Amino acid sequence: MQNSHIRIVSLIPGGTEILAALGLTDYVVGRSHECDYPPEITDRPICTQARIDSNTPSEQIHDQINNLLQSALSIYQVKTEILEQLQPTHILTQDQCNVCAVSLQEVEKAVAELTQSSPQVVSLQPNLLEDVWNDIERVAGIFNVDAVQLLENLEARVKICQQKIQGLSLVEFPTVACIEWTNPLMVGANWIPELTNLAGGQSLFCVTGQPSPYVQWENLLISNPDVIIFMPCGFDLNRTRQEAELFAQHQDWQQLHAMKSGRVYITDGNAYFNRPGPRLVDSLEIMAEILHPEIFDYGYKGKAWERL
Repeated sequence: MQNSHIRIVSLIPGGTEILAALGLTDYVVGRSHECDYPPEITDRPICTQARIDSNTPSEQIHDQINNLLQSALSIYQVKTEILEQLQPTHILTQDQCNVCAVSLQEVEKAVAELTQSSPQVVSLQPNLLEDVWNDIERVAGIFNVDAVQLLENLEARVKICQQKIQGLSLVEFPTVACIEWTNPLMVGANWIPELTNLAGGQSLFCVTGQPSPYVQWENLLISNPDVIIFMPCGFDLNRTRQEAELFAQHQDWQQLHAMKSGRVYITDGNAYFNRPGPRLVDSLEIMAEILHPEIFDYGYKGKAWERL
């Protein structure tokens, strides 16, 4: 792509990673406060801020989010004055989850206020792996770059996982609860059940491609999963450990099969599972390593996941 006029602001971490994987990092002039990968992106001006304090306990974060949504306010705001200075030609955002990133509505409102530029708004809406592939293709098409090699590489890695678990019988597929939030209890949906099943597990509680549901503690006890994986939205490995240890203080925790068999894990959900971009394939490999350590060893242990 030879076009020095292109100036991209990415307001969604997964979108930033798609741009980087397509070799477009140099065209990114601004980012959201959550876009932190690849590392070379972190020197770009920040164009959003959160209206919540994410250092508070899970329950308080949840309440803050609900209060904002009920008062018809977005959880994130766009810094219009910075956008104005950056004069982007394109803004990458999402229309998938108002809790994960700045909403499309908020972006459109900010763009309407710009006087110096009228950027094209590109909105991603991924619910499944295939949607992420389509997003990669769409972004590549908009900026006239080739996505073939990137997609072939990502899809080949998925195939390797599938081939390696082909010899397993269904009995060897453990039941898995992926915890996306601890208070209130929510399990990961959208692409998470798909990743679980591709990695040789049986996903509990949720439907592929659907939003993440709330689950009652009693239901977790009754379903008694073989494996429990913590991947709270927006939390790194250390913060996830804190959340999981708090959650494990529940009086019936010790009765759970996963707890007794030592199959409770924490992950860096913020870097991997919560981000619909190229690293969902890393997430699949992490999941495979957790569920079938006898077959998979990609070297993510200790960096992207640990046993609780």
